[in-house]
Amino acid sequence: MVTMSIQNKSHAKNDWDLMAIFAKGIICVLLLLVLQANCAAAEIAPYDLMVFVGRSGAGFQVQVSYLAPVNECEAYAFLTDYEGAKNIPGIRESKVIDRVGNQVQVERVIEERVLFFPIHLRSILEFSEVSDTRLDFTQLEGDAKAYKGSWVLEPDKNGTRFKHHATFELETVIPLFLIKHFLENNANKRFELMAERASQQRLKSNLGCKKSTYL
Repeated sequence: MVTMSIQNKSHAKNDWDLMAIFAKGIICVLLLLVLQANCAAAEIAPYDLMVFVGRSGAGFQVQVSYLAPVNECEAYAFLTDYEGAKNIPGIRESKVIDRVGNQVQVERVIEERVLFFPIHLRSILEFSEVSDTRLDFTQLEGDAKAYKGSWVLEPDKNGTRFKHHATFELETVIPLFLIKHFLENNANKRFELMAERASQQRLKSNLGCKKSTYL
């Protein structure tokens, strides 16, 4: 009887050990699946959007890339709809004030808020329509100390890839680390919205698909 009792306890212990090993295995598999799902979600960003914000001397640089399901002509029409840019959050006004050849001057007013610091920037930008796939711009005058950059369009099997690079320097009392924090937290939303609106370009019959006549 004593022997049978010991054997029963031994079998019971082995069963519990097997159940514990099985449970640990299930937990590990579930954790692995969750980890894989999170990694996949992180890798698949909307519009394949990639944004980098960093310091550049006394200012900042922003590098952006996103993919929109439009052809190059529609992408170019979207970029050169200068007055349509006022539909992007933060840009209060955007008005073409002069055009000579492939040089377009645009007056813009930007209003933002970094925590409790208001930002109001007025500038006159000159856009150079270099080609059907490249647009350069620089600030001629304005509240920023410096601002310049470019847009480049590249064909892709799923549409057109927009590549943007800009550097700017502000004259402000706002600490630079706060501006960097603001840019890092808002740039993704801003450019995701821009990519979404670029994707709707082919639906805008009032704009059509017009390339520059000066190229």
